Amino acid sequence: MRVLAVLVLLVFAAAVAGILLIEDSRLDTDITAKTTKVGLILNGSCEDRNYCQAHYEALQSLRDELNLEIICRERVPRDCFREISRLVLEEGCKIVIAVSFEFGDDMKKAAEEYPGIYFLHATGVGYRSNLSTYFGRMYQARYLAGIVAGMESKTGTLGYVASFPVPEVIRGINAFALGARSVRPDARVYVRYCGSWTEDVPAEEACRTLLDSHPIDVVILHTNSLAPHRVAEARGIWTIGCNLDNGEAFPDTCLTASVWNWNVYYRRQILDCLQGKFHGSHKWLSMEDGIVGLADFSGHVDEKTKTAVRKADARLRSREFDVFYGPVTDNMGKLRVKAGESMSDYAMLNTFDWYVEGVAVDQ
Repeated sequence: MRVLAVLVLLVFAAAVAGILLIEDSRLDTDITAKTTKVGLILNGSCEDRNYCQAHYEALQSLRDELNLEIICRERVPRDCFREISRLVLEEGCKIVIAVSFEFGDDMKKAAEEYPGIYFLHATGVGYRSNLSTYFGRMYQARYLAGIVAGMESKTGTLGYVASFPVPEVIRGINAFALGARSVRPDARVYVRYCGSWTEDVPAEEACRTLLDSHPIDVVILHTNSLAPHRVAEARGIWTIGCNLDNGEAFPDTCLTASVWNWNVYYRRQILDCLQGKFHGSHKWLSMEDGIVGLADFSGHVDEKTKTAVRKADARLRSREFDVFYGPVTDNMGKLRVKAGESMSDYAMLNTFDWYVEGVAVDQ
């Protein structure tokens, strides 16, 4: 009996030990048990109600789920290597995220300097084992925004307040124009560059000049400043925002916005970092990836417009169609993309320096 009792006790002890080992194993494999510090480098403010805030809010939405501490640095200049080093060496960040193309050289330098740290660079190019660059095909959402503008405009004359004449912005302008002209072939898009991503004064002046020069009744933004919204609102002119939905701030004039959903990408990438599965890459994500789209329509948008947008949205997500499928003619009458052909990603990303039919750039 004593032998049997001892055996029972031994079996019980082994079972308890096994449970404890399983529990310890669970703790060891819980990738979110320990707080991970993530550094975020912005060229503007985390409260800009625009591009920078879209990134900031996406990371904040993941904070509790992934046990993250977000350390944000705002209004960082182009030369950001020192700031990256502080985030890594002084703050203990294991992941560093930068959101502007101008940070590219220093992000690459930092990835080489700190091989044990993961780097994510929005709008960047190139990659290495611990560095990924990425962006979304926002031109697809701008095409849909063009459909909204074309159908809601009474004059067919549309305004586009843009930051810089770089390929990213030019393909956005062209996509918007193609969307507008797909539903209103006589639509004209007048563009004015303000020479800044973030400053209010040049964006306001660019918008005022456009509205003073042309019978524009819908304005779209491609700058982080909200000043054009305010200028248009004062004149009772429709607006279409970008990067973040500001419809509640401009309820009388805002129709919709082309917006980012960065948390879709950041959740996947941060999990890969925590699980040791990260592989550096360069990705250009599409609408079906959930990264870009239109914000909810305001009550000013007609049902016919909503139907037209939904049909175009479905075509884009199906990959049966993309914005720059031919034929595409430029604003000088030259056929740029033949019927049955499409622009390559390389051309759209790097060499887009011309405008489609219907676009005029104010000087």
